[in-house]
Amino acid sequence: MLDVMMNDILGTPAILVGLFALVGLLIQKKSASTVLSGTLKTIMGFVILGAGAAVLIGSLTHFSKMFDHAFQVQGVIPNNEAIVAAAQTTFGTSTALIMVFGMVMNLLLARFTPLKYIFLTGHHTLFMACLIAASLSVGGMSGAPLIIFGSILLGLCMVIFPAILQPTVRQITGNNDFAVGHFGSIGYYVSAKIGQLFGNKAKSTEAIAVPKSLGFLRDTSVAISLTMSLFFIVVALFAGRSYIEAQLSGGSNFIVFAIIQAITFAAGVYIILAGVRMLIAEIIPAFKGIADKLVPNAKPALDCPTIFPFAPNAVIIGFLFSFLAGLLSMFALPLIGLKVIVPGLVPHFFTGAAAGVFGNATGGRIGSMAGAFANGIIISFIPAILLIFMGDIGYEGTTFGDSDFGIVGIIIINILKLFGAV
Repeated sequence: MLDVMMNDILGTPAILVGLFALVGLLIQKKSASTVLSGTLKTIMGFVILGAGAAVLIGSLTHFSKMFDHAFQVQGVIPNNEAIVAAAQTTFGTSTALIMVFGMVMNLLLARFTPLKYIFLTGHHTLFMACLIAASLSVGGMSGAPLIIFGSILLGLCMVIFPAILQPTVRQITGNNDFAVGHFGSIGYYVSAKIGQLFGNKAKSTEAIAVPKSLGFLRDTSVAISLTMSLFFIVVALFAGRSYIEAQLSGGSNFIVFAIIQAITFAAGVYIILAGVRMLIAEIIPAFKGIADKLVPNAKPALDCPTIFPFAPNAVIIGFLFSFLAGLLSMFALPLIGLKVIVPGLVPHFFTGAAAGVFGNATGGRIGSMAGAFANGIIISFIPAILLIFMGDIGYEGTTFGDSDFGIVGIIIINILKLFGAV
């Protein structure tokens, strides 16, 4: 039963969010048709979002293979899913228990403290539960104390990180209806602060002047397709025709393959934005029931793509500048004795895009570029530092990617070591 709860219900974001919508609509005593429609559309919004992410990730996977072959880079690519899967043999039970009781702790904190956020990004909850279990173990903790402290820490992460971001989220969305629940928060916060210091929010990425002859670029999908086509074609030329046509394209012309993958990337973004719009349209009214009855004034903390529709230009700018920072960091890391972190396209897209939106909200175009660049540095250096500690438990081949995982893990292990832990 616990396995079903963890893997099939709580571990499936669409079902988890759908359950919250169901409870919210039932509490409001909506009609059966409204309850059914609202629940299904909420789940559908998340499924559409996930489908878009799968399309986008498939395109980025091809890009990563071309990039690795072209430049012969040897190093570690941070991957949350990979390290969580590897850690389950050792920390599976503690991860499951920390996740379940951490979610209970989240509800209690939202109910009885000023931090009125309910974290609904299920897969990130699982990843953080695993990170906390592994970090406490490295610090010498085990058994019931590990589960208790781990659950408290997870619950705190689930309310503190959305709270840190909420002032900027209000600027991005123009309202206070939802929060961002995604453990790349430190990168987003830094991006917003850098934008505030060095940029001008009046000069938004969304107000970039486009000549009439280039008016078609105002269409986000077209702009992304053209930008990514250039990106893909350049890397394809370096990777070489023979490799791409033999290993990736199934014999199709390598330039045509690169262009199709770029347009596939843009299609993934389009699908994600459609899913986000449906999700927000359903989850906000449904969540009102939970907020009013169980956790007054609570806000749903949702995955980072929920802010993408508010600044589509900043999304692509953020991705490009975060990835640029990752490339530069790849060469800088060995100079200070750290392992090479190969920039992964998936973390740099999702966290870089979100950082671009946050930087734009406080500093316009300059804020979007500089803030996303800072995020790229953070998600390169922090995983490299965390990798040192993850090596203690035999997972030196991979590490967690997003900023909050590294920060939380490094803090936990070093605090426990200060108190004499193994």
